[in-house]
Amino acid sequence: MSRSYGGLQHSPETAWCESPKAPSSESSDPLAEVEKRMQDAALAVSADLTSEMAVEHLSTGGKRFRARLVIDAADALGAPRQAAIGWAAAVELLHNATLVHDDIQDGDRVRRGKATVWARYGVEQAINAGDFLLMLPYLVVTELPVEPSLKASLTRVLAQSAVACVRGQVSELQLKSLEFVPWPRYLEAVRGKTGALLAMAIEGSALLAGRSSSEAADIAACFLPLGELFQMQDDVLDLYGEKGRSEPASDIYEGKISALVVAHLVRYPGDTRWLRALLNAPRYATSSKDAQEAVQRIRVGGALADVLDHISTIERKTRDSSVLEREPALKKTALELCQLALKPIAHLTDVSLAHDDSKKLPKGLRPC
Repeated sequence: MSRSYGGLQHSPETAWCESPKAPSSESSDPLAEVEKRMQDAALAVSADLTSEMAVEHLSTGGKRFRARLVIDAADALGAPRQAAIGWAAAVELLHNATLVHDDIQDGDRVRRGKATVWARYGVEQAINAGDFLLMLPYLVVTELPVEPSLKASLTRVLAQSAVACVRGQVSELQLKSLEFVPWPRYLEAVRGKTGALLAMAIEGSALLAGRSSSEAADIAACFLPLGELFQMQDDVLDLYGEKGRSEPASDIYEGKISALVVAHLVRYPGDTRWLRALLNAPRYATSSKDAQEAVQRIRVGGALADVLDHISTIERKTRDSSVLEREPALKKTALELCQLALKPIAHLTDVSLAHDDSKKLPKGLRPC
């Protein structure tokens, strides 16, 4: 069954994966309206350097799947479309604020094939641009066509999610200093950094649809694990796919404690000194040969299969969720979101991985 976005038909397989259209006041596509709402917010006061940096970052594009998630969830739950468009813009603005700051912390000079804000304008101005984007969602919420009490609830959700996201980022950076990183500690960081934004998208849509605060929170909680799924997919894609960054395996050069690193050291604690030394080395001191050796050892050792197994488990639990069972239209959206995460790494599910226990990839990850 196809899904309609403002009169344009998209199949379930592609609806989440296409880039949004350029903003147009004449377009009936809600994603185009979301784009326009974000740029209008950035340009609301004056077209100065602050707005220029923000708009330049927003123009790098992206799938805007958080905005799509808001629109689909709002439709599934019965929320008014115009309010949902505003909430989608708020969610995307917050997400993009974190991306500007992430690029600084990770040292990434390229995002989606274009220079990052800090690489173009310097770290100091990029921090300002990220802070600016962080404030805009609250202004967008004040302009939503809803009751003041609902605006207050949405502001609370927005603030709580922003706090959770920052805590997740702090937790992720703390992982570098830990001698051993257990799975629960890694997942705690991911839930805050990635899951909080997905849950926020759903919770706001549920509130706009008239659900109580407790009902909205319960529904949103079902999407927290999908943040784990997307982060683990991102970790896999960095080493074994194409993320549009300036170089492959950038997580190795950045010294990131990814799901693959955690899984490998759980299997092989004796590799801790070697892998930690590689990750802690300055970016310029890590050779391509050293990075590729790590990529190969992580794959052959079985960590890749372990992470793919975690991803499969999340997809299965989402499919079996009793809360989502009571919201069938929203469950369909959640499963489409899983499919979006699985699609870029589907090529890995056809490959036989050589590792110590000959564990096979989960059937749930094989391409349809």
